[in-house]
Amino acid sequence: MKRREKVEKTVNLQVDIAGITLKNPIMPASGTFGYGEEYAPYLDLNSLGAIVTKGLSLNPKAGNNTPRVCETVGGMLNAIGLQNVGVEQFIHHKMPFLKQFDTPVIVNFFGNTQEEYGEVAARLDELPGVAGLEMNISCPNVKHGGIVFGTDPKAAFATVAAVRKKTSKPLIVKLTPNVTDIQVTARAVEDAGADAISLINTLTGMAVDVKTRQPRLANTIGGLSGPAIRPIAVRLVHQVVQVVKVPVIGIGGISRAMDALEFLIVGATAVQVGTANFVDPNAMATIIAELKTFCLEEGIADINDLIGSLKV
Repeated sequence: MKRREKVEKTVNLQVDIAGITLKNPIMPASGTFGYGEEYAPYLDLNSLGAIVTKGLSLNPKAGNNTPRVCETVGGMLNAIGLQNVGVEQFIHHKMPFLKQFDTPVIVNFFGNTQEEYGEVAARLDELPGVAGLEMNISCPNVKHGGIVFGTDPKAAFATVAAVRKKTSKPLIVKLTPNVTDIQVTARAVEDAGADAISLINTLTGMAVDVKTRQPRLANTIGGLSGPAIRPIAVRLVHQVVQVVKVPVIGIGGISRAMDALEFLIVGATAVQVGTANFVDPNAMATIIAELKTFCLEEGIADINDLIGSLKV
């Protein structure tokens, strides 16, 4: 009697973002994963869909005064102030470490002027090993009274268009949720040349120490992240995928596979995990394993079949 061979069921978790092939749709959110090296002792970086670095500016930034982080119900507030080593230090001292992994590297960057955005993008464009760039437009435009680039569709368009001329790499634009109509901004950055869109960045919030009657952050206000913002993020991703043709990456309060699946079902092609990395450095590996288990249990052979499968 012939022995029956055991056939192991498999699931395809691979997705594509603007020509960047990801083993799975899970990656860290910028600012929550350092430059990758900080988390390498806790999880296999080769298991991730991509590595997204801490945001880079043209020159190093020291960031805001402390305290810069405080816990809130269902999340956290941060006012780090975009502290980073600067693009040159990254190129020479951080990128060599990341090159050893078989995982696409997406470099987040920002500037205080259109010129700064363009110069950082140009330097990263020449850097081998960088699969794509993620452009943070939640920054104040110092030449125009401090208005945040991402809250003005015209400024967002002009800045993305300027960066588009400086790089041939896939360009992901990260949107702020602190706007009246995020669909207008999404269409503007797509028209300006964005290859993909990621959202949401943090919501503006504040916390007060009632005993001292002082803000709990030295900066007074900060960015709210964590599970508390997930329903808002899911709603905004759902709205954006209705009006753009480029891939969308969902961000906001993801700490388990079920959270990630919400974003995929409403139309996100991939997701970024942020605050959960502080709670559990191995969170993304757990989410990836849970995604595979979910698909096997539901008889889903390809994760792409779930993307945009919302029934309304």
